[in-house]
Amino acid sequence: MNDLEEIVYKHALLNAAKHKGNANPGAVMGSIMANEPELRSRAKEIGPLAGKIVAQVNALSSEEQASEMEKYNVEVQEKKKVKEEGLQELPGTHENIVLRFAPNPSGPLHIGHSRAAVPNAEYVKRHNGKLILRIEDTDPKRVYEDAYEMIPEDLKWLGINPDEIVYQSDRFDIYYDYARQLIEKGAAYMCTCDGAAFKELKDNCKACPCRDNSVEENLELWDKFDTMDAGEAVLRVKTDINHKNPAIRDWVAMRLVDEIHPRLGNKYRIYPMMNFSVAVDDHLMGMTHVLRGKDHLANSEKQKYLYDHMGWDLPEFIHYGRLKMEDIALSTSKALEGIENGTYSGWDDPRLGTLRAVARRGIDPRTIYNLITEIGVKMADSAISWKKIYGLNRNMLEPIANRYFFVEDPQLIEVENYNDGEVVVERPLHADHMDRGNRLLPFNGSAYLAKSDIADGIFRLMDAVNVDIKGDEIIFNSTSFEDARDLKARIIQWVPVDDNVNVTIVMDDASLKTGLGEAALRDLKVGDIVQFERIGFARLDEIKDDELIFYYAHK
Repeated sequence: MNDLEEIVYKHALLNAAKHKGNANPGAVMGSIMANEPELRSRAKEIGPLAGKIVAQVNALSSEEQASEMEKYNVEVQEKKKVKEEGLQELPGTHENIVLRFAPNPSGPLHIGHSRAAVPNAEYVKRHNGKLILRIEDTDPKRVYEDAYEMIPEDLKWLGINPDEIVYQSDRFDIYYDYARQLIEKGAAYMCTCDGAAFKELKDNCKACPCRDNSVEENLELWDKFDTMDAGEAVLRVKTDINHKNPAIRDWVAMRLVDEIHPRLGNKYRIYPMMNFSVAVDDHLMGMTHVLRGKDHLANSEKQKYLYDHMGWDLPEFIHYGRLKMEDIALSTSKALEGIENGTYSGWDDPRLGTLRAVARRGIDPRTIYNLITEIGVKMADSAISWKKIYGLNRNMLEPIANRYFFVEDPQLIEVENYNDGEVVVERPLHADHMDRGNRLLPFNGSAYLAKSDIADGIFRLMDAVNVDIKGDEIIFNSTSFEDARDLKARIIQWVPVDDNVNVTIVMDDASLKTGLGEAALRDLKVGDIVQFERIGFARLDEIKDDELIFYYAHK
């Protein structure tokens, strides 16, 4: 359809959604005139077109209308509806609930994985249930071996401790057993059709010749499956060959894979497809609820066929909307490529959105956990950004982070006409927690300033003196804060000349700020979070000789 037809089509879908599937041409016309002012001059053209397109939309089933709305990104805007936040109550039973977090071990966990991990863990916590970590490693091409250890570590950082860890690569014999049972029930068959030929038949709602093979013929092919060439045959689960979604028609349960598996080597060649292994495991492990993104709606429907064939009770399937990650780099494959070519320093490079990267920067795990809990598992899409994360994390760090001075690219200055001798400036480690004590900064007329702070004008060295900078001259003006206020002096940080420490701050874009920090920083230990005044929060990552290396969190 052309651009105009698409606009009319979208308005018709929206009107149908508001009126139980039946759009009205007049209402659609009115909506277009109200919301698309640039089209008002084409009203005579749009009128007949609206009538034609409304008839097409009204002929669709409610499911097809919903699918089209998803396709064209049409959403019904609720009027002044209170925004739903947090985890809504689970449907079905709340007794002895069993849920699972089931990542693919293609790398460590990133913020996006928390979308699945956190709700499962939180529901289990609320209802005293059981959480299973199931590593879904049935595609050797997508296995990054170190992820087997990294995933549990990342969950632990999030505060999630699964009750059991299961590896699907340990369960191949179980999958084979259930594949044979399906064949014996006449619910699955060995298909030797060429992939392209099968697709053409499937797309035209036609069964392939293999579908009519006897149980005995299928078992014979199954028994010699692992002697065939990859692609020569697959095991298919019987569904409705006339199903409206071609992807669901007789889906593949098993295929041949000639790859070395990190845990299995070349022990097996017959590998289960995701929908088969997941359905079998969800049943055998007693899942009461299955939380997954709405992009898995078709997979849920595929798996229901397997449940029906086997006479199993369905768990509660709960689908949630997409989590859009604005300005957060999450692609595991791109991250790995960047690590291998030297673009990134590792999985904890500050530019990445992995949990270990945000942890290294000093993001509190409760920030991620609480944010995902607040988003909940509603069907509507949600978006998060670094700005959102930083805002929530700031609330976590403000009470715990002590304050310190740091000057980047330090320049030594001597204050002319300063005659007060050495004074010791006392500043609290935290103005809201005076019980933590003070830092002591000696000043005797000289200090280190950040190069970027040196400019002509009146300045106050914080809690020390007021100076007048004129070119290369830095002249004593006065001491009191009241004078600085009256002079509208800009307040800048400084670091003592004889009592300081070398500091490097790794920024969020992986650039480095190097300079000097006050001596009190030496009392820190690795992992401590600080706030460098007028710069931001940072986490002490390493103590190296006489240098402290911090990772920057945010302002």
